Amino acid sequence: MHLAAHFPGVNNTTVWADPRSGSQIDFSSFEHLARTAERGRFDFFFLAEGLRLREHNGRIHDLDVLGRPESLTVLAALAAVTDRLGLAATVNATFNEPYELARRLATLDHLSEGRAAWNVVTFFDAFTGENFRRGGYLDRADRYTRAAEFVATARELWDTWTPDGTPRPFAHRGQHFAIEGEFTVPRSPQGHPVVIQAGDSPDGREFAASTADIVFTRHGTLESGRAFYTDVKARLAKYGREPDQLKIMPGVTFVLGDSDAEAQERAAEIRRRQVSPQNALLALEQVWGRDLSAYDPDGPLPDIDPDPGSSLVQGRVRHGDPLAVAARWRALSEEKGLSIRQTVIETTGRQSFIGSPRTVAEQLTEFVAADAADGFILVPHLTPGGLDDFVDRVVPLLQERGVFRSEYGGPTLRSHLGLAAPVWKG
Repeated sequence: MHLAAHFPGVNNTTVWADPRSGSQIDFSSFEHLARTAERGRFDFFFLAEGLRLREHNGRIHDLDVLGRPESLTVLAALAAVTDRLGLAATVNATFNEPYELARRLATLDHLSEGRAAWNVVTFFDAFTGENFRRGGYLDRADRYTRAAEFVATARELWDTWTPDGTPRPFAHRGQHFAIEGEFTVPRSPQGHPVVIQAGDSPDGREFAASTADIVFTRHGTLESGRAFYTDVKARLAKYGREPDQLKIMPGVTFVLGDSDAEAQERAAEIRRRQVSPQNALLALEQVWGRDLSAYDPDGPLPDIDPDPGSSLVQGRVRHGDPLAVAARWRALSEEKGLSIRQTVIETTGRQSFIGSPRTVAEQLTEFVAADAADGFILVPHLTPGGLDDFVDRVVPLLQERGVFRSEYGGPTLRSHLGLAAPVWKG
């Protein structure tokens, strides 16, 4: 089983009102979670990133006010206070350039002695593009073609230095990039940093099968996880890849208690704190695309339809058709007699694994044994101490079962993941 830790960031998973909740930008918070993950022998520490603060009804979204620091800078600092933990940064392939980003990633791989990873994401929206010279120039259909060429170009650059340390010039001519020169960073300890991908569309799944070492997926239930796992693994053969060359790791949450009943009570309380009356209306507006501030969060769902073309919410990735989502929410609300707030609690951000440490260990083991995942990226609900209980109480049980390592088997992230070094293509 592979385990990674997602730093709780700008989202409605984190319970910011909890007195134990700390800063989302102080280095001490990053250091605490990273050291905890390394103490638990996790594969890697994962940072998300956003290139613009989201807006809601023309104002900065409340959950973004703490800011979004640049990922690679934070990870470079963490390389100095960790020894074995992988360091994964989300970096955009739409608003960066291959030469510059390949240098930064190779540098991190050197600084960490082979622990760097790159989560490749894309953007097509003009809202984010307004922060950049080119603006929202990229059509939605081009985002994965640019990303695929971006990753391939970065790998060409990493391969311009021979394994014995000899630099060679490069020249790349493609649809999106035409560059030539000499790369400044020698071949790094891993050869290539590990590549992570998080898309779920058909194009995203194909991109992952052709390019990625890890897929970060949102399929956190057994049924949907098995379907996603089977689909993506089946795509590998056409690219000459074996199933174990791509690790599928859903992002999941957890709640622990001394008993299963206590954990369930704690999970319900956490969900109530995550979805305040105000946040319930905000979540509803993100689907409906309308100002619903006049509605009572303890009352029924609106009887008006969503506005699919709304710009009320800017910078948020929508999952699914608003009209279809609203129909599902209405059906659930009517079936169970749920208010707006209760419906949002029921349908968004639910905890994946709940129970005593032994129960959670059993659930995780079953999930991997059923080919629903190769491991998990854990998303705690507290910054920065939300991983402490899991490492202290669940990891030892996984180690006793023989499904998780007791010590690191090698120095690099590739060694943690069981991934072979990339073949040099000079």
